[in-house]
Amino acid sequence: MDWGMKNRLSQLIKPDGHCFFLPIDHGYFQGPTTGLERPGETIKPLLAYCDALFVTRGVLRACVDAIGAKPVILRVSGGTSMIGKDLADEGLTTSIEEIIRLNAAAVGISVFVGSDYERQTLLNLAKLVNECENYNIPVMAVTAVGKELVKRDARYLGLACRIAAELGARVVKTYWCEEGFDKVVKGCPVPVVMAGGPRCETELEVLEFVYDGMQKGAIGVNLGRNVWQNAHPVAMARALKAVVHEKATPKKAFDLFKELKSKK
Repeated sequence: MDWGMKNRLSQLIKPDGHCFFLPIDHGYFQGPTTGLERPGETIKPLLAYCDALFVTRGVLRACVDAIGAKPVILRVSGGTSMIGKDLADEGLTTSIEEIIRLNAAAVGISVFVGSDYERQTLLNLAKLVNECENYNIPVMAVTAVGKELVKRDARYLGLACRIAAELGARVVKTYWCEEGFDKVVKGCPVPVVMAGGPRCETELEVLEFVYDGMQKGAIGVNLGRNVWQNAHPVAMARALKAVVHEKATPKKAFDLFKELKSKK
């Protein structure tokens, strides 16, 4: 691994080998998502607890302070919306020159394995890897499922993660699944980061799946809605950091959440 690639990955993945990414890229297909109407205000109190931001170039420029900023994973795929025909019909939205201009530590792109646009999105990934490897910029592949939540099982996720790694992704973001997640991770030769997906019913539920996934080999999380849509986002971010970086059990992290919540 060349110095530049190693340096960028070290900005994202901490010395303990773990990471907590905070995604605020939802607006690229959802518009003004609840909790992200003013992204800059939303993230301000949370930055102390996350390791990197996953964000589009537009929100990065308009809402994120460049001075002392967290490392950036730049969302570079899109072209669809919630009201469009198919969320999987994505293309590349950002040039390599723009990625370099914005000093991104990494880039992120969705792939939709099993969809009508499987080939298109996988070739998007391959093209992006070809360009980014020339400049030692790591690519994070996001194994997206669009509106088809039924696809979140170990067999599907294992297939999607392995294909993304085979095409050159340096990190893969995927969903946790209750059964067989260890096989998903073991079958992927690059680090796996867990996505949050829709909000969970309780904070403890979030902490439990994050803890379980990390016990089964994931290096960390990329959670947004379960943090900034929570009634107590700072307490939630701090509790997640405890699980990811401090080896806290779900119960211990939940106790921390309740303690911090009560101080508000």
